Amino acid sequence: MSVTPEKQAIRPFTFEISDAELKDLRARILATRFPEKETVADQSQGTQLATIQELARYWATEYDWRKVEAKLKAVPNFVTEIDGLDIHFIHVRSKHENALPLIVTHGWPGSIIEQLKIIEPLTNPTAHGGDASDAFHVVIPSMPGYGFSGKPTATGWNPERIARAWAELMKRLGYTKYVAQGGDWGAVITDIMGVQEPEGLVGIHTNMPGIFPPAVEQAIAAGNPLPSDVVLSDEEQKHAVEQLDFFYRHVYYAYLMGSRPQTLTGLVDSPVGLAAFLLDHDRDSLDLISRSFAGEIQGLTRDDVLDNITLFWLTNTAVSASRLYWEGAQAGTAFFSVRGVRIPVAVSVFPDELYQAPKSWAEQAYPNLVHYNKLPKGGHFAAWEQPELLVNEVRAGFRRLR
Repeated sequence: MSVTPEKQAIRPFTFEISDAELKDLRARILATRFPEKETVADQSQGTQLATIQELARYWATEYDWRKVEAKLKAVPNFVTEIDGLDIHFIHVRSKHENALPLIVTHGWPGSIIEQLKIIEPLTNPTAHGGDASDAFHVVIPSMPGYGFSGKPTATGWNPERIARAWAELMKRLGYTKYVAQGGDWGAVITDIMGVQEPEGLVGIHTNMPGIFPPAVEQAIAAGNPLPSDVVLSDEEQKHAVEQLDFFYRHVYYAYLMGSRPQTLTGLVDSPVGLAAFLLDHDRDSLDLISRSFAGEIQGLTRDDVLDNITLFWLTNTAVSASRLYWEGAQAGTAFFSVRGVRIPVAVSVFPDELYQAPKSWAEQAYPNLVHYNKLPKGGHFAAWEQPELLVNEVRAGFRRLR
């Protein structure tokens, strides 16, 4: 990317959410017209009425956006124009001299909110059970169309382009050696960075690894039998193929965003409609979130969930964020397939992820696999749900790359 010095400028970023905006949000929540109760006793029809009604009640009467706003403002925020688009990012440098630069990418339906809990332990490890040698300088960008980043006005901001932009961002920050981490779309983008091998990138960590043989993922996505020459171990069948098959049978939100994102206009008009849509990402995450609104906290609090949803609402990014699925579909981006990463890779497997990546496939997908570990708890949003476990995994995964 060839840009002028003015375009390369890194500018401090601040934001102000007015009381009027928060008052309007509460009024819209209170005016929600709810549907009737689902006709089943489980969540097979989607986000249940009791969950969304309790979410709306708490959102309108008890939730305080100003708490997470203060957390966001307490870390250094910046924006810089890359490839014609303003990219917002958090950048926290460690006090430790030999800290390793790390760029962390969120996913959908997430945001930089997902990573707030891991910033302090990564940058200040001596205060959180680690050694000074575990320190990182942390960069957390908002993907195009998400949060405080710019919204693309033309097509082309696909995962490959985002990966190139992240490499430009790290170069612009002056980092000549760095690592990358991600989950969900962040895992896809991090994998692609590994394929692109930009100068300075020495390794990646993923909690949603691309380990499926392409023909296997294509067959599962299409609902077809696996190729006749595919022979699976018991672990590959039960913890990968069967789990991914279940996910693909219930991933209609991704098909909708991948083909008709503009049809989701209602999500920018109804905050409760937005919440119901964002909650229904996958079975285990929806179960976890539903339990939190029923008073059973296991990883995510009610405030955690609403912090993220409220950021989507206040930045009016429900539709612009969903276009990433359309861009990925246009580019032919596979979510879970092997991509050909040759640089060092660390893999962490959480039990409630969409699938539990078998070590056999991780070793085949990543010939330079330097770390593989199965965790005792946690799911798709690892940094958000189990920040301590993820921090330990990031430390361990990158320790030999310093």
